[in-house]
Amino acid sequence: MDTQNETRVNLVKALQALQKTRQKLTALEAAQHEPIAVIGMACRFPGADSPEAFWELLCQGVDTVQAVPTERWNMADYYDPMPGTPGKSYVREAAFLTKIDEFDPQFFGIAPREATSMDPQHRLLLETSWEALERAGQAPTALRNSKTGVFVGVTPSEYILRLDEAQRTDTYVTTGNSVIFAAGRLSYVLGLQGPNLVIDTACSASLIGIHLACESLRRGSSDLALAGGVHLMLSPHGHVAMSQMQALAPDGRSKAFDAAANGFGRGEGCGIVVLKRLSDAVADRDPILALIRGSAMNHDGPSSGLTVPSATAQATLIRRALENGQVDASEVQYIEAHGTGTALGDPIEVRALAAVFGERATPLLIGAVKTNIGHLEEAAGIASLIKVILAMQHQEIPPHLHLHHPNPHIDWATTNVRIPTDRTPWPAGKKVAGVSSFGLSGSNAHVVIEEAPVRTEVTTEKDRPCHLLTLSAKDTQALRELAQRYHKFLQQQPESALGDLCYTSHAGRNHFAQRLSLTATSLAQLQANLAIYATGQSSPDIMQGSAPEHQAPAKVAFLFTGQGSQYSGMGRELYETQPTFRATLDRCDVVLRESLGRSLIELLYPTTAPTHDELLTSHVWGQVATFALECALADLWRAWGVQPAVVLGHSLGDFAAAYTAGVFTLEDGLRLVTTRGRLMETAVGRMVAVMASAAEVVPWLAGYADVTVAVINGPKSVVIAGGQTSVTQVTDQLQ
Repeated sequence: MDTQNETRVNLVKALQALQKTRQKLTALEAAQHEPIAVIGMACRFPGADSPEAFWELLCQGVDTVQAVPTERWNMADYYDPMPGTPGKSYVREAAFLTKIDEFDPQFFGIAPREATSMDPQHRLLLETSWEALERAGQAPTALRNSKTGVFVGVTPSEYILRLDEAQRTDTYVTTGNSVIFAAGRLSYVLGLQGPNLVIDTACSASLIGIHLACESLRRGSSDLALAGGVHLMLSPHGHVAMSQMQALAPDGRSKAFDAAANGFGRGEGCGIVVLKRLSDAVADRDPILALIRGSAMNHDGPSSGLTVPSATAQATLIRRALENGQVDASEVQYIEAHGTGTALGDPIEVRALAAVFGERATPLLIGAVKTNIGHLEEAAGIASLIKVILAMQHQEIPPHLHLHHPNPHIDWATTNVRIPTDRTPWPAGKKVAGVSSFGLSGSNAHVVIEEAPVRTEVTTEKDRPCHLLTLSAKDTQALRELAQRYHKFLQQQPESALGDLCYTSHAGRNHFAQRLSLTATSLAQLQANLAIYATGQSSPDIMQGSAPEHQAPAKVAFLFTGQGSQYSGMGRELYETQPTFRATLDRCDVVLRESLGRSLIELLYPTTAPTHDELLTSHVWGQVATFALECALADLWRAWGVQPAVVLGHSLGDFAAAYTAGVFTLEDGLRLVTTRGRLMETAVGRMVAVMASAAEVVPWLAGYADVTVAVINGPKSVVIAGGQTSVTQVTDQLQ
């Protein structure tokens, strides 16, 4: 090669390397700003034990503040109306949860003796996290050993103060009351191996947990995340301490942005969201409730006092969150404010909002959930976030309470903000909102939320004729109560998709010892069957039984056969009714039109009497049709939640097995099968070449085949081994 040509070759190589580097940088930059999908959420707030109940409470403008329940403490022993009285509180009211002493420890594998020493906050966190996962369609057992992170704000235990000296020496007191075990136990019970973190920055803890979870997902240290917070008032000491600081409103109510604002009212609760990268949530067809576009955290820095907020720091924080989410300030329509209702904090917060959102054509709407349920401290931010997600889903902003005379220290005339005191339709356009939380010690967080994307899934021409609903519980009474909840849910949600409901009950839930299955062709029939079961009657559509409590989940093998079984019309009903099956065949059709000049779909499913049967029996078309149908069937089973632990291929089936195992893409597999059909003796060489070029594909199953091809090592190796694979090998893999 002469010098000129060598230089040209080197330049081409350098340009190719530069292009690859740019592509990697672009991908890295995109990953840093990828939206995070909220795929599930659950809550226990004053007056509401579910997101649905919480929304009703918000819409109706309910104030949940009440007198301190006697089972918490005797307020008469600690009350004095005079602020500053040592050891006394001038506040007798707050917003409380009910039934916090009710807990089923054995459901979580916890001994009753251990549970007795556990802070109810830890118990509440377990229950709410489990419910959030179920609402997200994530079966907890499927998350074992996964990169699922836990990021929660937890209030330092007050429960230990209720224990006498003898009880405090119990073995389980330390693990039951230290905040680090609140998160640690959650990961332990669920078997999670992602990051595990407790945040205690007081008021901003749960929203900082959201921010850290988003960062973890974008970095790849988590593939799924549980984030939120919990706060309970179990002793009078918090009331007394806050009263000594004169931080509380005497009437126990947060009157945010009102002239009467004179401190915050306390509240308690627990909220958890399940988070996932948007690309993964879309690929996995998860329910997407909303998107977290951006987030940020900072500190007030040199404010005028340790507990005094800073308008400059708050404005900087919001701008950083917008920048992180690549959102312009003009796109934001609503801010769920920190809004504690303090004479000092409220004007500072509005000044910060005006600095960021002041120049806009329409007013910025603001509100604060603390006017309904009080200040939940470590759980305050998650309550605000859940409120915003619900408001976006219902396209309505609920009323802000206790605003009668706007705070005169806020310049309302020049500040372009408005506080809705009645139910207000969400402004037209893409729904974007911000959520703020400011910590007492100066640690702040802000999160930018966007409404869930519109789903563009292909709809089915006709549904399958019958569906199977599977329910299970730890005992027969719990099973009956679960069936009753489904019956009630269907009464409230008569437009539910029967197929989605049944799929989630099977693939998105743990399966316990007591089991119930119901078949139905419609929601009405399912409702009728649930009613029959409730009365104890029998029906051929209802089956009840039990399984061993600790039976390991069954492992499944997929066997892919060779050529010879294909025929015209094979799988037509699946193609017409099942989007996943159809999508895989359509992808094959695109490739084969280009490579073979004919439509696979027209060949398999002719609109008139078939005239090309001889093509389906030919070497090339017979092989590509068999491969395409096998891959489409495998994709359909997996979409239904049936995941193989091992795949086995015979002859041509080797290629479908390798595709299912993740060795190569569908398109690469088709090209290999086409080559095999044309020239069998070159297939092995081409297969090795394709796998070598697909080095970044990480296989995820163990596989077996009849032809010696390659051995690829990964987290779960795919072995395409030589020789006739014995049933023993497959059986060993399944055990």
